[in-house]
Amino acid sequence: MDHKQPAPFHCFRDDALGSSDATELAERIRRREVSAVEVAEAAIARSMQAQAALNGVATDNYEQALKHAATVDASQAPFAGVPTFIKDNLDVKGLPSGHGSEAVPLRPAKSTSPFVKQMLAQGYICLGKSTLPEFGFNASTEFANGEPTRNPWNLKYSCGASSGGSAAMVAAGVVPIAHANDGGGSIRIPAACCGLIGLKPTRGRVVLNDSAKSMPVDIVSDGVVTRSVRDSAGFFAHAEQYFYNQKLPKVGHVQGPGKKRLRIGLVLDSINGHPTDEDTRKTVEETAKLLEKAGHIVEPMMVPVADSFPNDFALYWGMLAFGMKLKGHKILHPDFDKRKVNGLTDGLDRRTRKQLWKLPGAIWRLKRSWHDYAREMADYNAVLTPVLAHTTPLLGHLSPTVPFDTLFDRLTQYSNFTPLANASGAPAISVPMGMTDNNLPISVQFMAKHGDERTLLELAYTLEAEHGFPSLG
Repeated sequence: MDHKQPAPFHCFRDDALGSSDATELAERIRRREVSAVEVAEAAIARSMQAQAALNGVATDNYEQALKHAATVDASQAPFAGVPTFIKDNLDVKGLPSGHGSEAVPLRPAKSTSPFVKQMLAQGYICLGKSTLPEFGFNASTEFANGEPTRNPWNLKYSCGASSGGSAAMVAAGVVPIAHANDGGGSIRIPAACCGLIGLKPTRGRVVLNDSAKSMPVDIVSDGVVTRSVRDSAGFFAHAEQYFYNQKLPKVGHVQGPGKKRLRIGLVLDSINGHPTDEDTRKTVEETAKLLEKAGHIVEPMMVPVADSFPNDFALYWGMLAFGMKLKGHKILHPDFDKRKVNGLTDGLDRRTRKQLWKLPGAIWRLKRSWHDYAREMADYNAVLTPVLAHTTPLLGHLSPTVPFDTLFDRLTQYSNFTPLANASGAPAISVPMGMTDNNLPISVQFMAKHGDERTLLELAYTLEAEHGFPSLG
């Protein structure tokens, strides 16, 4: 095997986009230093270049994006004229939603999903739909047929999933911010693999995902991946102006590190028995030292969840595949063809059918995880953990063409820290804090009390100021 590492790929250049994050780019458009049309043209050129290397675009919307850019009034929205992508599992009127699957016929959506409306109300211009693995079930954006989506830091490696296309295009400099959603880590995992900020909000923080009403436990939250903390903070501050859940405390516009001394729990290994690898463990421990230097208290704590959680969540994950094969023709398209699902979806379905009798108990315990988590967090402001149990794998390691039992085992050894926030509904953020020898980011995760995204953003600001984050630009 050839272990020579390819050069990182990026599109940063001296054009209308430059290396600006979304906040700076929106301000430059407001000041008329650049026009929204010039920015859109630059982003489209970058996207076309990146697509050949990364394969992060499922469907483009370039013509309509340029028409939209020509009508932008920068005074009407906080991120007016900033280009973005919407993940290909939510609808944008006029564009198909393929959900990463050959089983779903492509047809233009008749309407735009509620969350997409909430996001685009901030003024973003949609350049198209970003790639995801089939139905978002995998932790790598790879396909049974066709090219994978590649990591711009190292093209031989996974970009994570399921919001892999969005993460790859943001990290490579095509756009500064892109839509992502998270049902088991799908914001945080690709953010971790690609060196980005990825905040999964508290359940109910933003308008409900399209799938929420059909789930006995709503595990999916929508958000964004970004290259700067202030872009993530700005997104949630302005999202709150569109929709505010009165059952949660307001996030507000977080603009820097917090001043309070925090008590932070430290968890290095997951409860499913798979140890964290050396590079990841070292990165988490060094992050803990930085936080202590900043005046916070960091101490080991037990994982705030029942021992049954890994098996319960795995069964629920499989239930989603079972439901998709059973009702895909009602959920997604009348001509949904279950015979065309990939090996991971099919294997999850078969595994679940053998354990259907366990589902009621698993669902009851997953619902109870909200209370279990809240109880264990009573004495802590946040918890520091790895995002993933080991560093980013080579493409092929998590391919849906890998025999199911092997792939299932690999996935449970890899993505075992993120699902707790989904089941419990807690907020969690991925922050890049290290690099591997083969030029791949290593990230850490923080979880906080329900409704306390503010603390997560303040911690991310602290680490951004004290340590800095990697960038390809």
